[in-house]
Amino acid sequence: MLKPLHYPICVFLLVTGMFNCTGGKSKTKNKPLAQTASQSGKAIYTTHCISCHALEQEEIGPKLGGVTSLLSTPELVAFIKNPNAAIEAGNKRAVNLTKRYKMIMPPFDFLKDDEIKSILSYIAEETQAHNIKPLQVNLDESGHTAERLTRPVTLSGLKIETEEFAIMPVSSEKMPRTRIANMRTSPAHDGALFVSDQRGLIYRVKGGKPGIFLDIRPLIEDYINEPGLGTGLGSFAFHPDYLENGLIYITHTEAFKGKKADYEYHDSMKVALQWVVSEWKNNDVKSETFTGKRRELIRINVPGNVHGIQDIGFVPDIKKKDKDYGLLYIGTGDGGSTIGGYPALCHDLHSLLGTIIRIDPLGKNGKNGNYGIPADNPFADRPDPKVRKEIYAYGFRNPHRMSWNMTHGKRMFSTEIGEANFEEINIIEKGGDYGWNIQEGNYGISPKDLKNVFKPEKPSSTFVKPYALYDHIDGAAISGGAVYEGDITVLKNKYLFGDIVSGRIFYTNVDKTLSDSTVRELSIIQDGKDTSLREMTGSKRVDLRIEYDVFTKNLYIMTKSDGKIRKVTAAHLHKNP
Repeated sequence: MLKPLHYPICVFLLVTGMFNCTGGKSKTKNKPLAQTASQSGKAIYTTHCISCHALEQEEIGPKLGGVTSLLSTPELVAFIKNPNAAIEAGNKRAVNLTKRYKMIMPPFDFLKDDEIKSILSYIAEETQAHNIKPLQVNLDESGHTAERLTRPVTLSGLKIETEEFAIMPVSSEKMPRTRIANMRTSPAHDGALFVSDQRGLIYRVKGGKPGIFLDIRPLIEDYINEPGLGTGLGSFAFHPDYLENGLIYITHTEAFKGKKADYEYHDSMKVALQWVVSEWKNNDVKSETFTGKRRELIRINVPGNVHGIQDIGFVPDIKKKDKDYGLLYIGTGDGGSTIGGYPALCHDLHSLLGTIIRIDPLGKNGKNGNYGIPADNPFADRPDPKVRKEIYAYGFRNPHRMSWNMTHGKRMFSTEIGEANFEEINIIEKGGDYGWNIQEGNYGISPKDLKNVFKPEKPSSTFVKPYALYDHIDGAAISGGAVYEGDITVLKNKYLFGDIVSGRIFYTNVDKTLSDSTVRELSIIQDGKDTSLREMTGSKRVDLRIEYDVFTKNLYIMTKSDGKIRKVTAAHLHKNP
């Protein structure tokens, strides 16, 4: 039986005719949907579907237009609440679509029937208005087994225990009720932690109690945290001299209203939204709430709603004489350019899309004068004026999280959320080319067919190979973490990370030579019994984030599905049976 694969933001992936092997009408009589799509249906569609799907063409998932002509409303509602049922039933169409897209959506059982029906009404109305034909699928008899492209994840005997640390406030009546995304240590080292919610909030959490530190929503004109689940407040970082200068760096999205960007492209291509990196100066660094002003550093146009600026950070705990001190690393995805049909917008030193850039936020020699470009950046001395000299490394689809391991030198880790085959951990090299959109994992890929990879005739020596990776048979969206250096002995020198949707927690052993890239899974025990984050959260869509306090060396697990932060308190090594 094909193992269920899940992707965090795909709502209707594979819904197109799940119960119909011939591609024609369902045998169940199709019941008419409401002819007028409600605004709520469009809004829910915009939140949960648009990141992966369009109505009229294939993107990360199949097009959705026409699906309501294939299946009845009850069938579609049942599928959305439990999509894996069709796979487990061995439906040929479902299996073949799963094989093409290498994933299925997680259950959206938290949506009410009326909410799902309103989405379907919106799809039906748009289908009729634009005469959209449903997706047709060629069936084959090749069986239920997906081809494994790399080593399977190994189940280890490592088990962790956790305790509830905080419950984050509800930020919307929409699901998920919280969109907690990043955690940072208090620069004052006073036991507080700062946690961001993509809807535009940064909380200060002290003694397990969260309070609003900064709400950026009323302070930014055109701020948006939709469409999709990747937009909003992307990341934040305190300047290493925060206690003296009060500076915080924040990334966010804005609706495109024609504002001039520092990275643009030909006006024949749409601008879906703009990603902005800004500097916020706090008037009183001892205050539990922010008061101050901001200035803009960088504004970037992107053609899609996905793969934006998901993480920023400073190298932690280094001396002022270090060349990296005070330099801000910014991980920028390809902005949906590849899946949107504009592959030339990334994997190019003239473009900021699909890069990790490195800037001096207090400098002035950048193109717009709002930041500096370090003299030792790898492309800083290029004579071509169009080369973006901010670039530190490039060739990324979605560098979701960054962290540094200081035990074995200043080693930078970045996790890469893949398209349809691999999830990667990369060790970032200065000037390194990581291959997207020519390579995924250690395989070749074509922008004309992003669902299938191929063995290149001659392996490229140009691209930096992933340090570790796992197959979409084992998961679908990597959640980056950190190398543990704390007091729990059995966790030491392990890079801990996980899969966003399933909530499975993984690790690799890290030594000086990176000799072991095997991905292993650890377990969670609670009250002496094995459990999982799906059981603990009560949701099959966990929305996992792994966070690490580089000063106290404490490890935290954040789950959007229940808005909880859990602290790892112990770990034990058991022999596998």
